[in-house]
Parts: sequence; structure tokens; C-alpha cells
Amino acid sequence: QDMRRIIGFMETNMTDARVFSIAQLQELLRATSGISFEAKDKGEAYKWIEHTLARYHYHRLTKKGRGLIQAYVRKMTGYQSAQTKRLCKRFLKSGRLAAPGYERHSFARTYTRDDMVLLAKVDTAHHVLSGPATAHILDRAYHVFDDKAFERLANISPSHLYNLRKTLTYHNHAQVFTHTHGPKNTLGERRKPEPNGRPGYLRVDTVHQGDSTDGKKGVYHINFVDEVTQWELCAAVETISDRHMLPVLLVILEQFPFVIHELHSDNGSEFINHKVLDILRRIHAKLTKSRPRQHDDNALAETKNGSIIRKAWGYDHIPARQAPILNQWYEDWFNTYLNFHRPCGFATVLRDKKGKEKLVYRPKDYMTPYEKFRSLPNAEQYLKPGITFDQLDFVAYAMSDTEFAELMEQAKDRLPIWDKQLSIVVENSTK
Repeated sequence: QDMRRIIGFMETNMTDARVFSIAQLQELLRATSGISFEAKDKGEAYKWIEHTLARYHYHRLTKKGRGLIQAYVRKMTGYQSAQTKRLCKRFLKSGRLAAPGYERHSFARTYTRDDMVLLAKVDTAHHVLSGPATAHILDRAYHVFDDKAFERLANISPSHLYNLRKTLTYHNHAQVFTHTHGPKNTLGERRKPEPNGRPGYLRVDTVHQGDSTDGKKGVYHINFVDEVTQWELCAAVETISDRHMLPVLLVILEQFPFVIHELHSDNGSEFINHKVLDILRRIHAKLTKSRPRQHDDNALAETKNGSIIRKAWGYDHIPARQAPILNQWYEDWFNTYLNFHRPCGFATVLRDKKGKEKLVYRPKDYMTPYEKFRSLPNAEQYLKPGITFDQLDFVAYAMSDTEFAELMEQAKDRLPIWDKQLSIVVENSTK
């Protein structure tokens, strides 16, 4: 008992020179049944196990003898049964049991430093083409022009070609300079508006009135169109900078009689910016922008540019300084005319037996934007607080459509917006 207690507090040394026979092993295991040992060094433990198995001729022992040797190894090393069996099996197979050294896994190197220098030379000559285009040049250099230097690069994939372009060797030999790339604009959600029959989903676009003969910029028209009702409001600005655009945006959004839910534009920075986004957040509206290669995302505003703005003003130059005069005419006459007196076509969707859709414009589908707004189911729910249909009816039916149009044209003719020498030309072009 005292001996067991003493051994339990001692650090084990991997030596057992006095143990010779299987019977002595059995006696040792019986005497140390309450004692556990643990190998501190893996390399030393593997050497001791290999020496022990060789000393007792493990490959010649019976099943019972091997079990006793395995129990002895477990006792002296503290290893589990499964690990001990694996080590004994490895010893039977190779006769050795040295601890395996750590070998770092690494992929074989396919492309050498010379290949990277050669790639840099090709990119310098061609001003860095795309990956697939450069890979095709490398393939032609070897297979068509029989240049042995391109043997390895001839089969390179475009994706791995970009990896070689990132290496230090490539950059030390490439003589290509690129401009700084600006950050991607992630403002606005890129999708098509989906109003689902509700007003308040606006599409907006700008129309430039052209430059003068001496290169001076003309006025910019801003066109806001509702997706469902085609309610349209126009404005004019001197430039499309924040200084002129933001005040107009605030005024226009306030003039719509219904609540605004979304503003959709193309990818121009005059609308896709943080300041416009902040304005829309105040009224709990979203900002969306057109998708690439989807030309119909903002088609309604583009159509109105031609049929409304260009038809009213043509293509002749109007000085930018005349924007306040145009804005006053828009507010007093043109916006009222567009929404209360000018009919628009609203397509009816017809489906054949195969489910194919066809848009038709029937005579009864033509109505003013105000009439379309009033025809919506439960239209009162879309009105802004403080606005009633009685107020809008007073504006809509104060004059007939033709009377209002005639007065509007008379007011337009009195606008002092053109230079005197161009007034006759512009007047004739608009008529």
C-alpha cells in the first residue's frame, strides 16, 4: 500500500528494465491496479512502445499475450484502448512506431516567376484586357505562333489569371496605370415599381432644353409622373445640382394630392444621393432605381418627356436663368391642365385562350388623371390629410378643358423666356 501511494506522486520515467516475462507483467498490472500513469512526451512514448513490442516479440504472441501487452501499454502511457490497438497494428505492419512529423500541406506550383513576368509583358502591351480575352491571347501565342515560352500560360484559366495579376512579381514588372475607381453607389433599391393599383408611386426624369451656340447650358425640366393615375407635375431648374434640385423636390412632393410611397428614377446622381434619400425618409417613402438592361423600368416618364415636355417646348435653347419664370407658369397653368383637363390613355389588358396578354386602348379608357384617381376603389383613403375631393372638384370644373387650354397658351406666349432674335423661331417650332 505504501509503495502504491509513493508511485502515485512520482513522475513516470519510460523505463522497465527489470520486467522480463509475461508473468512479471501480470504481477505488475495486479500490483498497480489502483495507479494510473500518463506519458508526457509523445515521441518518448512511441519509442518506448516500439521497444516494448519488439522486446516481447509481439508478433509471435498469442491473442491472450497480446491483450496483456496492450493492457501494459495502456497502463504505462495512459492511452485509450482504440489508440493502443492502432499503434500495435502499425507496429505489426511496418516494425516501427516513430511519431510522424508535421508536414505542411502545399499545392504544387504550376506557374513560375518567369510566367508572371511574361503575363505582365502581355498586359502592358495590350493595356490589361479582360481575363478571357488575355487567356485567348496566351493560347494563340503558343498554339498559333508556336512560342514555347507560353507553354504553361497557354492553358491558364481566366480566374487563375487574375490570381497571378495580384502577385508582387507581376506588379513589379507590369507598366500599367489605371485611374482611381470611385465607390459603387448602393443607394436606392434596384427594381421596377410595383404599385398594385395604388397611387403614390412616382417616376421621375430630367429633360435638358439644350445648349446655346456659345456653349451655355439651357434649363432642365423635371418630370414627375404617378404610375397608376398618370398624375403629372413638371418643374424647371437652372442646374441639376443639389442647390436647385432639392427645393424643387420638396415643393413637388407637397403638391401631389395623395400620399407618396415611392420615388423611382434612373441611375443619375441628381436623384440617387443621400440628400434625396433623407427627404423621402421624412415622408416614409422609398427610393428605387432602374435595373440594367431593363429599358421599360422608367418607360412611363420617358414617354411623358416626349409627349408632354418636348411637345410644349421643342428642342430650342432656353437660358437656364429663365427657370423661375417657367416654374411659375408650370404651377399656375401647365400642371393644372395636365391633371384636370388633358386626357390620358389607360390600357386594358386582354388575355386570349392561351393566356397571352394584349394591351388595348378603348375609347372609354381615356380620362384625365383626376378622373382616373376618382375612379379608384375607395379613393378617399389615398388623399393627404386636409385635402378633399370637393376642393379638387372646384379646380377641375371651374373651366372647360378648351377654355383652360386657350388661356394657358396665351399665358405661355407672354413669357419673356427667349432672346428677341430667337423668339420667332421658337414660337414657330412649338406651334
